[in-house]
Amino acid sequence: MASTSSEAESNNGSSISKETEKPHVEPIRMPTMEEIRAQEVWNNCAVRSVASGVMGGGLGFFMGMFLGALDNPIMQEEMTGRQQFMYTLRQMGQRSWSSAKTFAVMGLIFSAAECVVEKARAKHDTTNTVVAGCVTGGTMSAKGGPKAACAGCAGFAAFSVLIEKFLDRHT
Repeated sequence: MASTSSEAESNNGSSISKETEKPHVEPIRMPTMEEIRAQEVWNNCAVRSVASGVMGGGLGFFMGMFLGALDNPIMQEEMTGRQQFMYTLRQMGQRSWSSAKTFAVMGLIFSAAECVVEKARAKHDTTNTVVAGCVTGGTMSAKGGPKAACAGCAGFAAFSVLIEKFLDRHT
């Protein structure tokens, strides 16, 4: 009898613990009007493109500063310390401005192309990235002629897909 009463207590205890193990479901929170307006602003292709251009310009500026600092003058042995310092500053300024312009244009074109394609297709997938990469690469290398534009299109599209897969944005 004692064993049957302890079995009943253990069964009751386990049924109580199973009830407490059930996960509590949180109610869905609806977005506020401010959140909806902010989302609508950010979904605008012009806003998204300009923001990407500004961020690309900032990235290019800092990359140019870093790479410009690594440039060594050709006649380093004949230059004084002040001349080397001034040379490095000029190189940093030239490189940062050039890289900032290039990365700003690249970010603006890529973001605009991806946004327009995404809105036209009404899908958010890797195809948008391929098209945006092709448009960006072709545009950036168009001055070199049709062969360069095709190579830029293919290269930038492939690079964009690799980055997309690495970051795994579209799941």
